[in-house]
Amino acid sequence: MRIIVLAAALAALCLPTWAADDVNSAEIIRKFAAKELEFRQARNNYTYRQSVLMEEVNGGGKWEEIDDIIFTPEGKRIEKVIHAPVISLQHISLSPEDVQDLRNVQPFVLTTPEIPDYDIQYLGKEKIDEIGCYTFSVKPKKMVKDKRYFEGEIWVDDQDLQIVKTYGKGVGLVKGDQAFPKFETYREQIDKKYWFPTYTRANDTLHFKSGENVPIRMTVKYQDYKKYEGRSSIKYGDVVDDSAAPPATKKK
Repeated sequence: MRIIVLAAALAALCLPTWAADDVNSAEIIRKFAAKELEFRQARNNYTYRQSVLMEEVNGGGKWEEIDDIIFTPEGKRIEKVIHAPVISLQHISLSPEDVQDLRNVQPFVLTTPEIPDYDIQYLGKEKIDEIGCYTFSVKPKKMVKDKRYFEGEIWVDDQDLQIVKTYGKGVGLVKGDQAFPKFETYREQIDKKYWFPTYTRANDTLHFKSGENVPIRMTVKYQDYKKYEGRSSIKYGDVVDDSAAPPATKKK
């Protein structure tokens, strides 16, 4: 966000083969990255509603938008705006990087082709809502202009080997005075198979180079996932439905 001035390459990862608790981290990364690729392709065949609400804690300005991710009768994936009142943010404005983060970084997916872009380190085992998980730190090895990356931690289900939670922020090469919030994204198991993102939240203070600090709250809900049953063969596309689901990771 910008401040408004008022007035197959796992070998290249250099990962340890075995962690302190005798977990083969490189093998886990290989397997969950393959699962993530399958997940991404599957999610592109679902419709859903995505609702976004960002609020300035001090000042009352906000940005709100609800979109349905659907398919046309011809099988083309589109976003249909359902609700988009006038943006009333007073201290910050949305940048192209914010939009990229909303689309790609907050619902973070780490697939096999993307593994070489990141330094991934195994941190240990942990439970998230009674689900056993492997925890990893993730950060980009280098950044390319006009591309956004995730930096933070991910939790991988130790049975399904899919990401069930992420916590971090979007990073990249940016111009001007911009700041981006830390967020956490939760996934739930849809159709008893795929872990799809259902809830993202951020409650953070944006620190700008100008010295101004802007507290913000943000929630993104992905609801009412429905598998597209059209005749067309669709490989890519996202579908989410607006939901008030609590930030809990659970299997359905």
